Amino acid sequence: MTSMTALVVACVLAASPAMEGPTSVVIEGQAYGASADETGPIGGGRGYTRMVTSGDLVAENLDQLIDALAKAKTGQVVFIPGEVEIDCTARVYIEELVLVVPSGVTLASSRGHDSSQGALLYSDALKTSPLIRADGPDVRVTGLRLRGPVPRRYDDHHRRSFQEGRGHTYYYKLPTSRGISTEFPGLEVDNCELSAFSQSAVFLAKEERHHIHHSYIHHCQYAGLGYGVSMDVAVAIIEHNLFDCNRHSIAGTGRAGSGYEARHNIELGTSSSHCFDMHGGRDRKDGTDIAGTRILIHHNTFLAPNAPAIAIRGVPETECDVYRNWFPRHADGQAAVRAADKTRVHENAFGKEPARVEP
Repeated sequence: MTSMTALVVACVLAASPAMEGPTSVVIEGQAYGASADETGPIGGGRGYTRMVTSGDLVAENLDQLIDALAKAKTGQVVFIPGEVEIDCTARVYIEELVLVVPSGVTLASSRGHDSSQGALLYSDALKTSPLIRADGPDVRVTGLRLRGPVPRRYDDHHRRSFQEGRGHTYYYKLPTSRGISTEFPGLEVDNCELSAFSQSAVFLAKEERHHIHHSYIHHCQYAGLGYGVSMDVAVAIIEHNLFDCNRHSIAGTGRAGSGYEARHNIELGTSSSHCFDMHGGRDRKDGTDIAGTRILIHHNTFLAPNAPAIAIRGVPETECDVYRNWFPRHADGQAAVRAADKTRVHENAFGKEPARVEP
């Protein structure tokens, strides 16, 4: 133990049995890593305070759900009881079905209420892209479980495509999947469990005011893609989530105008690459070195040992600020973060106890 005036370890109640042990530390009065807030536990579930347990329209099967979403008006809630499971596979495969949520509508179930895990919507069709689409601003998806068709990495397919020289045409012959997507502002995804989507669990194509929080997002680890939350030219706050077994839990194309604030998230023990990402111009091959506009990464806990845990693959237009995170399995900032100009890495804690804080 080092000569600190205080070391307070706070455990966070998790929605996943995979998380054990401390997830934040307080050193000399300053907090490092992820902590729960008054809304509920990191990852959501039992104890979440913004649960929805009823609705204006209720659906207990796929036909009822499609009908309810078609009828729902701004401000209304379409509710799926927590014990319901809806298999969308056949209609996704045959009709390319997408569940369309109108502007201002909430699609909800009751994850965490009593013993409910939340209603399960799933598709085993490889081309599920997306399963849910927000078709206007200020859509909320809450308390649901969404499961896609691809929990595996498919490393063999990626190797055949690129190491053996077959390229993107061959790679994309295997269709990819998304869970929730939008091109409109103000998407909120909260208190959900999202898993097994090969492209991304949540895809933000455009706009701002997106809020992805208090959810458990895992097993989106398809080789070459595999994102928990990904964005093109979009801006989001991503907070109080549990991430595990994703390739990148947060990723962006890095186009000008994109960015995110990631705070109070916990990266659990398994990741197939770095956990938080922003592409640069060299990835896009657009003749620039731009890696988004503004990125803030603070008060997160990275339990995955991957080096680096964070990769900013170019130069942000304004800044990337990485601070007050806890990296229990990394020795220092150089091991934890790979970045270029305009990225500042400071006041982070490293090591299990931790051994020190970098200025």
